[in-house]
Amino acid sequence: MQQTQWEPPAGGIAGCGAAGILMAIVSVTVVTDVPGRILTMIAAAGLLLFAGGTWRARPKLAITPAGLAIRGWFRTQVLRPTDIKIIRITEFRRYGRTVRFLEVDSTDGGLVLFSRWDLGTNPLDVLDALTDAGYAGRQGGPGEGPD
Repeated sequence: MQQTQWEPPAGGIAGCGAAGILMAIVSVTVVTDVPGRILTMIAAAGLLLFAGGTWRARPKLAITPAGLAIRGWFRTQVLRPTDIKIIRITEFRRYGRTVRFLEVDSTDGGLVLFSRWDLGTNPLDVLDALTDAGYAGRQGGPGEGPD
């Protein structure tokens, strides 16, 4: 049975939340100057907000009977195969390494990019699963060719 939903790793989200809590405790107990305390609290709040929003948006991408479900912080969008214009891999060279994104472009003009963090696995594996499920023809990004 092939995987049908993809989400960020729970351990990574918990780590962000724990770092936010630890940073909030440190800002109250250790930081003595007011500007430093304010900046540390803002950073802690940002980490906690990111962890909470990311946990709420799990799974980010799922194959459902109704269509391809794309979940965000505030809403879930379901795309039927006819609503999808193209699904492909986009590659970027960044600091000597290749970063891949799964790109889902819908007919209504919406574009969603999923990174390895969002999917919890390699975007190429997700593209293969979506292709097997009938959602995408194997369309590659720049530099991707036959193996």
